[in-house]
Amino acid sequence: MHRFKELEVWKSSRVFCTSIYGATANFPDNERFGLVSQLRRASVSIASNIAEGASRRSNKDFYRFLEIAIGSAYEIETQLLIASDLNFLNQKDSEKLINELQSIIKMLSKLMSSLKR
Repeated sequence: MHRFKELEVWKSSRVFCTSIYGATANFPDNERFGLVSQLRRASVSIASNIAEGASRRSNKDFYRFLEIAIGSAYEIETQLLIASDLNFLNQKDSEKLINELQSIIKMLSKLMSSLKR
């Protein structure tokens, strides 16, 4: 078992989740059950899957949960691009969030590589 609270990627994903909640607070009300909900659930999913995977006894199981977390990250990237296309996010905010997300994806990838060894 791993101590998820000590993992930098988990800490970063929590901060990112807060960023997503802040960014989506200004989306149109009619998107509350659309992109707002999707983005928020997927951002929570990253940190949650890291934590859940860390509780597993084998690295293989942990790896599988990290795969799910990285899938959520790519889902968010797509949704951020769509939100930008729809002018729900300005270019600067979109780029900032995507850069944060890319950093998390890199950390997840490195953690996954270390588990394969």
